[in-house]
Amino acid sequence: MRMTNMHHFTEHHRFCVYRDFALSGMDYRMLTNIYQPMIGAFAVGVYTTLYQQLAGEKAGFSELEQQRRLFLSLELEPGERGRKFFVEQTSKLEAVGLLQTSRRFMQESEDYIYEYQLAQPLSPNEFFKNQHLTLLLRDKVGKYMVLSLRDHLIAEEPEELAASQAEQLSVPFYDLFRLNTQVIDYELEQALYQTAPARQTKAALDVTSKGFDYSEIIMRFPRGSRNRVCVEALKFRTDQLAAVNIVAKKYHLSLQETCRLLDEDGVFDEEGELQIDLMQYKANLFFRQDKRRDEQAERYVRKMEAIDGGRSSAMASSTEGEPSSETNPDEAERTVEMAFYLEVPTIFQGQCNVHQYNMLLRNEPYTLVLKRYFAQGSVPDGVLDIFEKIDLNYKLHEEVINVLIHFIHADRRSWAKSSIEAVASDMLGKQIVSYEQAVDYIREKMRFREQAAARAAQEKDRRPGYSQRGTRGGGKQKPQIPMVANEPNDTPVTQEELEEIRRKAQRLERNRS
Repeated sequence: MRMTNMHHFTEHHRFCVYRDFALSGMDYRMLTNIYQPMIGAFAVGVYTTLYQQLAGEKAGFSELEQQRRLFLSLELEPGERGRKFFVEQTSKLEAVGLLQTSRRFMQESEDYIYEYQLAQPLSPNEFFKNQHLTLLLRDKVGKYMVLSLRDHLIAEEPEELAASQAEQLSVPFYDLFRLNTQVIDYELEQALYQTAPARQTKAALDVTSKGFDYSEIIMRFPRGSRNRVCVEALKFRTDQLAAVNIVAKKYHLSLQETCRLLDEDGVFDEEGELQIDLMQYKANLFFRQDKRRDEQAERYVRKMEAIDGGRSSAMASSTEGEPSSETNPDEAERTVEMAFYLEVPTIFQGQCNVHQYNMLLRNEPYTLVLKRYFAQGSVPDGVLDIFEKIDLNYKLHEEVINVLIHFIHADRRSWAKSSIEAVASDMLGKQIVSYEQAVDYIREKMRFREQAAARAAQEKDRRPGYSQRGTRGGGKQKPQIPMVANEPNDTPVTQEELEEIRRKAQRLERNRS
């Protein structure tokens, strides 16, 4: 609990407690064996005292009482010293996630009312999955004590069950019960809505309730960070908190990753405003890095499984005295209908006919098909990597990948990563899962390309000033300029015209002089 002025927190202020659970025997054991070594016995005592303000068989809000009742129950001095001690103990409870404290201002009395919202202790499985709580417990009691507590609280699955396969036998709700949905009881629905806790109604209207709460973020945010003040302001800026949750949901960020992003330089400007574009950019980098690591790990696991499977099959065949082979003899080759035959590329002319080529695309692994398209079977590592990603991560079928390889070559596309991945992404988006669908896909692509080329040629021929040869003026680059003909004039000059010419010549002569 952060209190800057102790006059705003006294034993005369009223309080209430909210909880929506009841403590079980496991919860009490977690409080005494796990939480008490971390926060101390007095903090656990404060927790149980707050819990008892509401009857054990009820959930919701307790009645408003003066905090003097809490101080007397805890034997605290009703003064500044007792208040500081109480604030210190509640802060420990808040830090480990057992308590959230809020303050409400009452305009009528112009005073504050304190609300203590209790949280249920974590179950043993959830607690030991929480890294920072486990490390805190280790710092308090030691590593071996932590392991001993875990063994006492969690019963492991028997080895016989771990090696067996489970079958789901549970009966769904609607297989057993039938509800009368034809009759709508508006009175019952209205009564349930009105008696529903106010906290649930607020959560339904609050956009931040679907993501990380402010208390979750602030508890895991470093206290010495430069952005601490800006993150604390999110408590009153629900719009910015909602934007943070939208980014976290969009890029599948955990609470730890979200806090790490909010701690980055530049995420908040000098005035404390959240720079959502920068946060989205950095969140996208996190998302892409995690995706890349997961894909690499998946490919590595698949490789190891393939190697182990090959070794085990080789050992089994050697034990039985039978030669091992790459293909399964019991697996029949799948045929290709003539309507879906692809033409044999030029590089394979003379090596196989159209039937053999299509059988190869339908049944061979993509790694062998790739080797046939490259000189001496030396496939570049970059090409192998992208097709391995398409196979293991994108889960495209082998026959579809082989048709993709044929299309890359036949369409004279680049073997660059971006070009191959663009076609593979398009196939994934259109849900191409069979050889026939892949053939129809590339035929449609080739047909569209031919139609586009034909339209471009027609548009070129229709342009004015262009001949069939494609040059201006019927094949001549320069325009035809009319020349003055040097032909004799048979019409004689009259005497009047001759006199007029002489007079003009005399005027010109006088003007010169």
